[in-house]
Amino acid sequence: MRILFTHKNFPAQFRHMAEHLGKDPNNEIIFATTNPRLEWDIPGVKKAVFTQSPASGQALSPMQQTHDEAVRYGTGLLAACRNLKKQGFEPDIVVGHSGWGQTLFLRDIFPRAPFLAYYEWYYNADGPEITFDGRERSDSEKALIRMRNTAILHDLTSCAGGISPTLWQKSQFPQEFRHKIAQIHDGINTNYFAPAPEMALPDLPRVDLSGATELLTYCSRGLEPYRGFPQFYRALPHILRERPGCHVLIVGEDRICYSPRLPNGQTYKQKLTGEVQVDESRVHFTGPLPYGQYKQVLQASSVHVYLTWPFVLSWSFLEAMSCGCLIVGSDTAPVREVLAHGYNGLLTDFHSHEQIARDVVATLKSREKLKALRTRARQTIVDRYCLTRTLPRQLDLLRKVAEAGPRARINVEQKGK
Repeated sequence: MRILFTHKNFPAQFRHMAEHLGKDPNNEIIFATTNPRLEWDIPGVKKAVFTQSPASGQALSPMQQTHDEAVRYGTGLLAACRNLKKQGFEPDIVVGHSGWGQTLFLRDIFPRAPFLAYYEWYYNADGPEITFDGRERSDSEKALIRMRNTAILHDLTSCAGGISPTLWQKSQFPQEFRHKIAQIHDGINTNYFAPAPEMALPDLPRVDLSGATELLTYCSRGLEPYRGFPQFYRALPHILRERPGCHVLIVGEDRICYSPRLPNGQTYKQKLTGEVQVDESRVHFTGPLPYGQYKQVLQASSVHVYLTWPFVLSWSFLEAMSCGCLIVGSDTAPVREVLAHGYNGLLTDFHSHEQIARDVVATLKSREKLKALRTRARQTIVDRYCLTRTLPRQLDLLRKVAEAGPRARINVEQKGK
């Protein structure tokens, strides 16, 4: 089978599918991306790098910019696909991430290839993601939010089927399209993300954990409000005061992935560290870590805090559960889909750093009594999100869409397990 994957980043959510399909010498697989990750190759998978088409140079309104960005991604990939076509590559199926716009014109260049779309998020101007902070949005702001769905709506009408990783994320899409979207998570490698026989302190460069008897962990791609970094950091003075042997590991890049930007280029780390006084000898910013060290952090964790707005659920949350972490998570919809309070973790109030601090301190005090939550956290991932369960479902859907052909519109709705 000839398969074209496309995602702005390589390999992102398509890693496991691409790795599995690349092992079959009968498959020809090309991955079109704007970020080829030169340090990362997948056997049997060729990269096709594309760039956005050039901007016109005209001054555009914010709403025009949103549309223009999507079209430029789409025309950039269109040009790359024309080159692939000249080289004789005609895919049997296209698998693409819907959201940035690169998938806009795939049906035009490859009309005989059915399109399986990955649907990560739909932007609802009055939805929980937007209303979560309690701030009233202007009509212009709401219009701009809705404009972010333009490319996604094109994909919803043109795709043969789709995948969304969680029921919560799928539920954000318009009701009239949900029958086309299967809820199948990307999958967690539970053999790799597993509890360590002994919870030894991780060996991290430039991090001195001498004297640490407890390890509080927090992991996020970016240190920002969408992932509760301000609330977490404001909770630290109380936690450190009450638990003198506690050290804190904050894993993530000092950047903004989803949240509003601060004035003058300031980061949220700079803002919070300037406002909140903590014992810096016990609070360690590791930056992003290689997988091996990141896993060591999770395995050594005494308590792991995961906070999120009602938004896309992080892989790190499920990886922490797979490692048997004792989780204190935000009482928000995406977390509640996985974590049941008192069963496989504990829920806390996202909006209250005081409550987060009290809950973390209480959990640290009682962690020996709460070992069963660790066991059930891991079992939850093994039962529902293990790669050995999710990957066969993804591949089955891919084959189903490929066999149905370009004109098919498959009802793929199914309940996630």
